[in-house]
Amino acid sequence: MRVGIIGCCGRMGKMIGEMAVKNGHEVVAGSDRGDNVGKILSSVINGANHTKIVDNSEDVFKIADFVIDFTVIDVAIFHGELAVKYKKPLLVGTTGLKEEHYAGLEKLAKDTVIVTSANASLGVNILKSFVKKLASILDSSYDIEIVEMHHRNKVDSPSGTALILGKAAAEGRQINLDEMAIKERDGIIGKREEGKIGFATLRGGDVIGDHTVIFAGNGERIELTHKATSRELFVTGVMKIISWVKDVKPGKLYGMDDVLGL
Repeated sequence: MRVGIIGCCGRMGKMIGEMAVKNGHEVVAGSDRGDNVGKILSSVINGANHTKIVDNSEDVFKIADFVIDFTVIDVAIFHGELAVKYKKPLLVGTTGLKEEHYAGLEKLAKDTVIVTSANASLGVNILKSFVKKLASILDSSYDIEIVEMHHRNKVDSPSGTALILGKAAAEGRQINLDEMAIKERDGIIGKREEGKIGFATLRGGDVIGDHTVIFAGNGERIELTHKATSRELFVTGVMKIISWVKDVKPGKLYGMDDVLGL
């Protein structure tokens, strides 16, 4: 597969590119910003083509057979539109996507293959399925709290993975997460409202990603936890997507559940 990476000089972009080469794919194009523009791609990603890094993501779609976007939420829809224009499959790995982004990408996915994955980890996606199942079994007397911790430089809050887990819990309870989520408690007075899904965000050090979903009932507490100790686990998931995407057709917005058959 001829792979193009938007945000190729970022930490994830570099790791994805080098892992893709090791897995027999070609990294043929990359875009970035600032001083990275104009550099030779192979000087940033070992084994990549000797093409220049561009600042126009559209040029990546022109060259690559499959485009990977690990940048920011503001350009997710734009990249989806480019994927449709050039009929190229797209992976949006950006975290922090909101409902309007998913809705926009879902419309675009009718015309080209688009996969969204805020977390491509096998463990996180298995955890998500457990959370949904447990939420469907336990009634609202079990309060759901989601605690996440990441490194000090992470900009979005709660994390995309925390929101994925919250959405899974909401689906299990057959409720709307946007209506039932509590993402901050500053200024809230009074007892916890039954049925709400709470989020707690911690930032510090170089933590890659810790997530715990707590079901707190009377007399007992169930906790499901995933801790990432290497970013390679995310990259391994992306490699699964690259191999999987060539065999699917447009029609819906795909996620890791589809890739992993969960």
